[in-house]
Amino acid sequence: MPDFDVIVIGTGIGGLVAGAMLARYGKTVVVCESHTVAGGAAHGFHRQGFHFDTGPSFYCGLSGRQSLNPLRQVLEVLGESLETVPYEPLGHYHFPNFTLPVYSDSERYRQAVAQITPQGARELERFEKRLLTLYDALKDIPTLALRADWQMLPALLRYWPALLKLLPQIGVIQGSAGQIMDRDVTDAQVRQLIDLECFLLSGLKAHGTIAPEVAFMFGERNRWGVEYPVGGSTAIVDALVRGLERWGGRLRLKTHVEQILVESGRAVGVRLRSGEVIHAPIVISNATIWDTYTHLLKLEDLPASYRRDALETPAVESFMHLHLGIRGEGLEALTGHHVVVHDSNLDIATPGNTCMISIPSVWDSQLAPAGHHLVHAYTLEPYAGWQRDSGYQERKQLKAQPLFQAVERVIPDLRQRITLEMSGTPVTHAKYLRRYQGTYGPAIAAGKGMFPGLHTPIAGLYRVGDSTMPGIGVPAVAASGILCANTLVNPEQTGKLLGL
Repeated sequence: MPDFDVIVIGTGIGGLVAGAMLARYGKTVVVCESHTVAGGAAHGFHRQGFHFDTGPSFYCGLSGRQSLNPLRQVLEVLGESLETVPYEPLGHYHFPNFTLPVYSDSERYRQAVAQITPQGARELERFEKRLLTLYDALKDIPTLALRADWQMLPALLRYWPALLKLLPQIGVIQGSAGQIMDRDVTDAQVRQLIDLECFLLSGLKAHGTIAPEVAFMFGERNRWGVEYPVGGSTAIVDALVRGLERWGGRLRLKTHVEQILVESGRAVGVRLRSGEVIHAPIVISNATIWDTYTHLLKLEDLPASYRRDALETPAVESFMHLHLGIRGEGLEALTGHHVVVHDSNLDIATPGNTCMISIPSVWDSQLAPAGHHLVHAYTLEPYAGWQRDSGYQERKQLKAQPLFQAVERVIPDLRQRITLEMSGTPVTHAKYLRRYQGTYGPAIAAGKGMFPGLHTPIAGLYRVGDSTMPGIGVPAVAASGILCANTLVNPEQTGKLLGL
């Protein structure tokens, strides 16, 4: 007899959403996490009174009841909510020769751009209008209604007026944001700005980022504004865990899954590092596609050609991270989000050139000791060449310098303020997040291939997370969990959940 209906491997957002949703549907669910804390790339950690996020820090649509954010939709059906702090501007983009305040309100955003390039602002307006038209067509189809099987079509037909609005947008849906940019934008500074917006969203520039992903981002932040969850990303993870347990699901921390058990082409459970075996007819892996197919399955469990093709999926580079605790006196005007591009003549995707900075204690003072702020800065960094050898610490210090220099654009006397300093490398990512080469997901450019999706050749084995569908951020991985959960129940159950 199976021990559970469903086993979920990993507590990233995708795994927690899938597990909590299936528990909400009445399934018996256990979620196994190797780490001592839940959250995957969204977990937080404490040091000397500072509470750091390890990953996401930019959110919109977490509290608006009509928001399209898949995470908000999930929390609502789980009976959970988040306390959030709205803020504006959403951030500042620092280029070598100018700094641009970026607003969620599209009119204020264009006004800021017009101070630098009036012609570019007019072109940006045309670009945004095309994307907002697409967003308007998409917004009437809730992610919570979607599936990843043939029954998706009848589910979508419930929203036929929205489908009619989508028909004129079919070409745009299948294209990249770069194709829209090429049609509407010639100004070099605005093209660089759009590339940067897309890069921050997907890890790829405009021509590599699908248009619906960018439309969702522009539409949601313009409609609902941006906000930060009190308690950081840990608050999101905690809410999902509460939802899982509220509906009868079980979370097991320090529970390392060694192997997915397959019999006659069907998943039947997992074996833990401790030797314990847990049986279930459904296994959902929140590990990356590379880790799932390399570490969790035997070689013979997958067709050789399928395994080879899957493992050749290109991966987004890993990151260098810098976590700082600093004295906060004199920083009353500090804002929370910054992006620094060191050299406009270099590709923004060049490691060390584009640095992202989050100072969440600006919005939630409880994240740092009184009179202090915490800083999280990160930049792309390839995994190749990194190993914990005699030169590791020296290389780590060298690679962290672009991050220090970026934060100094915002806080010039940064180094005199530091009370706590930590840095992480791709090796850190690979070790603590158990992710292939420390990556955040596939680097599949728009029009250059399909994402691997939720299904596998093994009956009863499914995947969720950032290596299943476009977008390496929270909305995309939450959506993957929704699609997986809905696919494993009948459409009537989903309709009942939606009140249809």
